[in-house]
Amino acid sequence: MTKELGLRERKKIKTRRTISAAAMRLFVERGFENVSIAEVAEAAEVSKMTVFNYFGTKEDLVFDRQDEVVHGPSRTVRTRPPGMSAVTALRDAYLDDLRSRDPLVAFSEGIETFARLLDSSPALQARTREIFERREAELAATFAEEDRVGDGGLTARLVAGQVTAVHRVLFHESCRRLLDGQDPDEIAGRLAQAAQNAFDLLEAGIGKDYCVRREGE
Repeated sequence: MTKELGLRERKKIKTRRTISAAAMRLFVERGFENVSIAEVAEAAEVSKMTVFNYFGTKEDLVFDRQDEVVHGPSRTVRTRPPGMSAVTALRDAYLDDLRSRDPLVAFSEGIETFARLLDSSPALQARTREIFERREAELAATFAEEDRVGDGGLTARLVAGQVTAVHRVLFHESCRRLLDGQDPDEIAGRLAQAAQNAFDLLEAGIGKDYCVRREGE
């Protein structure tokens, strides 16, 4: 039974990747708005219904890892060690992702294709804004669980808005530099410095004691 489930899951992963690859190829060649789901299905040699079984919307074909983008900061805050503030944990996580060239910070080999596709499509730009809004809302809820400010979550929402603004600006700066054809190592260095400065400003404004994890939590 375990082997059977493993085979089924592998087939699902393969189908998902096949659909995603076919979609991205068509989007890059012709533009996101100029490709239909039916054409993606034909290129992937699956039915239109199969595409929707794996991807709820056409935009989801591009933002295949959006759940990681939305949930990542909250997960970072929830799993930080005792004695560490939320801002420090988020700073460390961003810099770690930058060093590893994680695509979720819009910086990895081949990500220029994604940046160009995003730059050319109003629909994908709108989805990007929506993803950051969802990310901010979840992060605000996470802060509200821990900050003990007692203002109905207002401080948590303000802090989440500031953190998300940093992530959003750095994401778009990375895309801008990639589209300008700048050297990847130079981009990484500039983003790292910009992130340090941004999180220093956040820490100075928010305070080093905001959402510091206590022992036993």
